[in-house]
Amino acid sequence: MASSKEYLQFILEQLSDLEEINFRAMMKEYIIYYRGRIVGGIYDDRLLVKSTQSAVSYIGTVTYELPYEGTKEMLLVEDVDSKEYLSGLFNAMYDELPVPKSHNKKKSLNNK
Repeated sequence: MASSKEYLQFILEQLSDLEEINFRAMMKEYIIYYRGRIVGGIYDDRLLVKSTQSAVSYIGTVTYELPYEGTKEMLLVEDVDSKEYLSGLFNAMYDELPVPKSHNKKKSLNNK
């Protein structure tokens, strides 16, 4: 099952208080970025976020779900109706999210 554009738009609206929220479509699902870091995604019209210590603490009682077969479990965010809750969750998680790897390869100094 694919995620709907309507659900994506709903989640983006809920996150509109945050700066630098972006998304990328991938295999009929959506990866969500916050300030350049992957925070989670929308899979089968569910908001799932990476399992960080701060996210687990923030959510409290957590539910782990698979985005799709063969992947790591992620945390299901059930309280998507509260903009303040989602903003707080993303801010709490940010420092634990991995920094994206640079895709620019430096030229070797040995090449003359």
